[in-house]
Amino acid sequence: MMNIKQTFLTLLFCTSLSSFAEEADISNNAGYISEDLIVYMHTGAGKNYRIQGSVSSGEKVQLTGEVTDDYSEIITDKNRIGWVESKYVSTKPGMRYAIADLNEQLASFQTEKSEMTRQLSEATNEISLLESERSDLQNSIAALNMDLTQTKSQLKNQDTSIKKQWFFNGAIVLGIGLLFGLVLPRLFSKRKASMENWG
Repeated sequence: MMNIKQTFLTLLFCTSLSSFAEEADISNNAGYISEDLIVYMHTGAGKNYRIQGSVSSGEKVQLTGEVTDDYSEIITDKNRIGWVESKYVSTKPGMRYAIADLNEQLASFQTEKSEMTRQLSEATNEISLLESERSDLQNSIAALNMDLTQTKSQLKNQDTSIKKQWFFNGAIVLGIGLLFGLVLPRLFSKRKASMENWG
């Protein structure tokens, strides 16, 4: 894990240095003092000129474009104008600026990671909520199907009961019809015959 992180930081560092170098090529007046040095700034292009101060290593300066006898004219961040040896001036940023840029990029990546982690957490919670709702709906559908099955069964039983009731009613009506159609005429004929015999 550490190797991957170191490789990632190295790539970022190289990319950052390249971008700084490209910017330096575009902007000719940007320059940097070499690392690990304290460079004396003279009032003119040579060591025989008075020293008017020093410039710290890695410090960013402005190049005026004036170069004489291997000395370059610079303007410091405090607006001091002076001359330093050209070999101590570079158009590429020093480690301090590169590391600062890398730290900014790293902070930006961490912010993006935090935001993506938050969005992922929200999406996960939403998925869990949707799955819970789906489970509830499936349970409701299962309960409705069970109620529908019970209702169909009750209707079928009720239909069977009605048919049985109609069958029994029909049997009763048939029995009454047979009674009136077969038995009663015989009874009446026997009564009639016995009354005639008495007469």
